[in-house]
Amino acid sequence: MNSFFARKFIVQGIIIAAAVVLLLRLFYIQVIDDSYYLSAENNVLRKVIIYPARGVILDRNSKVLVQNEPVYDLLVTPREVKDIDTALFCQLIDIDKQGFISRFTKAKNYSPYKASIFEKQLSAETYARLQEHLYKFRGFYVQNRTVRNYPDSIAAQFLGYINEVTDKDIERSDGFYRPGDYIGVSGVERAYEELLRGQRGIQNLMVDAFNRPKGHFADGKYDTLAVAGEDLMSSLDKELQILGEKLLKNKVGTIVAIEPQTGEILSFVSSPSYNPNMMVGRERGNNYMKLLYDPNKPMFIRPIQAQYPPGSVFKVVSALVAQQAKLIDQNTVFYCPGGYRYGRSGFMGCTHVHGSTSLVSSIQTSCNTYYGYTYAKMIDGRGEKSSLAYNQWREAVQKFGIGEKLGIDLPGENSGNLPTSDYYTKRFGNDKWTSAYNISLSIGQGEMGITPLQMANIMAIVANRGFYYRPHLIKSIGDKKIVKPEFTEKISVGVDAKYFEPVIEGMSQAVNRPGGTAYSVKINGIEMAGKTGTAQNPHGENHAVFFAFAPRVNPKIAIAVFVENAGYGGVWAAPIASMMVEQYLTDTITMPKYIQDRIYNGNLMPAVKPVAVKKETTPKEADTTEKQTPAEQKQAQRIKQNNTAILAQNDKYKS
Repeated sequence: MNSFFARKFIVQGIIIAAAVVLLLRLFYIQVIDDSYYLSAENNVLRKVIIYPARGVILDRNSKVLVQNEPVYDLLVTPREVKDIDTALFCQLIDIDKQGFISRFTKAKNYSPYKASIFEKQLSAETYARLQEHLYKFRGFYVQNRTVRNYPDSIAAQFLGYINEVTDKDIERSDGFYRPGDYIGVSGVERAYEELLRGQRGIQNLMVDAFNRPKGHFADGKYDTLAVAGEDLMSSLDKELQILGEKLLKNKVGTIVAIEPQTGEILSFVSSPSYNPNMMVGRERGNNYMKLLYDPNKPMFIRPIQAQYPPGSVFKVVSALVAQQAKLIDQNTVFYCPGGYRYGRSGFMGCTHVHGSTSLVSSIQTSCNTYYGYTYAKMIDGRGEKSSLAYNQWREAVQKFGIGEKLGIDLPGENSGNLPTSDYYTKRFGNDKWTSAYNISLSIGQGEMGITPLQMANIMAIVANRGFYYRPHLIKSIGDKKIVKPEFTEKISVGVDAKYFEPVIEGMSQAVNRPGGTAYSVKINGIEMAGKTGTAQNPHGENHAVFFAFAPRVNPKIAIAVFVENAGYGGVWAAPIASMMVEQYLTDTITMPKYIQDRIYNGNLMPAVKPVAVKKETTPKEADTTEKQTPAEQKQAQRIKQNNTAILAQNDKYKS
């Protein structure tokens, strides 16, 4: 009897233990371990992300600068992949077996149960080839998305590019971005990312055991639509931009043109440039490295990041602030014996012996001596300590946007450089210095640095007779044509309008009267006011500078042109600006053909050794990257000979 009861309890204990084990296992499977749930759900529902089209970017005349074209991302759910023809699969998407293994391993490590990207941005041709066989590859499916396309391949630095998000991007977005999303990295794409990106949508698709779609879950009740990004109308004139990039081909420099009445940027040329389509597609990474290590720095945004001494064009600002300070007027005359003497033995040379020179003629003939005297009055002639007088001068100059950011709607703007009095006090060891210690500032040299955008903005200020609107690249946003309020603010520079007239007269004479420094680029029928400059460059040939506005009455365009290592402003920068202005105002160019040909065909690129992309090399390999091939040596020699011939023409074409 006791034996019977003992066996009874043992059997009951086994049954209870088995039941407990089963219950614990069920609890683990259903509550703790989600792998079975994920596998089951993926066999029934597939959540497909619908990526929105990024907003289109247009020029000021509604011509397309950036649009979208379809591409296809290939996704994989590793757990579902079984017994596929790997060789056929690799052939269809143009990868090798090792590439398949590495991609699949990466996806499996991310999650065996969740879909992740196997291959990005398949072309329409590749997708069409794959689609016919896709049913054979269980676990793989395709997701539609769009990438950027640049139909005219222009304005790369202005437009910028997009790239896949990083972990930091995801973290900063507070969960908006997910791995595989794209984000604006530079240019307008970055500055207006939140408007351009749009909003993702989701489709809940039912699939069968063979991963074939069987319609929308609950008839699409839980689907959400993708919302396209806002379209942007830029201020750029596409035809003017194309012309500017042609004129600066094979040259290092920049062109910035502004509509004075609005601050809208009409042309934004940075040279050397690159084809923005290089930053799209499966070769984007390789192309990026090539551009990154290009010694000519094509990704450098010269209009807002390059900093140059403004040279003689700064005389316009000097004349204006000195008049406002009541230290000179339009009747003030200084004698020019061919240079300005300062201190005990200092001498700042002038281009000519100008003799008795008025304010108007000082601008027309670009007299250094006149502005040496003017600067001395500003710093030494106020009856107070020079450092305090310098602070007043600096404050007046700074109102023209020199030495501070203008607030353009692009990331990475440089403020330029306008030294403080403390800088000179520290440099010279005391605060008893005078204008003789930094006289080069009087003609825009020395420590002063200015961006091409600031230079063009100065010209817009002169065209407007004393005010400007913050320069910007986006004219309006979306269908409602919204304009950012900061771009409608009228900013005064603190100089009375009456003081601009003698300066403008001098600029007009520089272009339109024989003997002016830019007379050779006069435009028939249009009174253009301009100023040439030749900025000193301690590293090589001087830089050519020219800025102008036109017409004199009711100005429509203000422009600044800067060409590195080109010598005289009247030889290279002025003809480029003249052609840009005439094209914009009349849609024609009447400049003599021999000058046009010289500009279009001129090659001012510095001869540099090609820089190898960084890679692991043996010592022997490292030596070979420093040498030029015979073909490269011949190319460098041709460029050198061409540059020598061009520089020899400077005297011939100098005004």
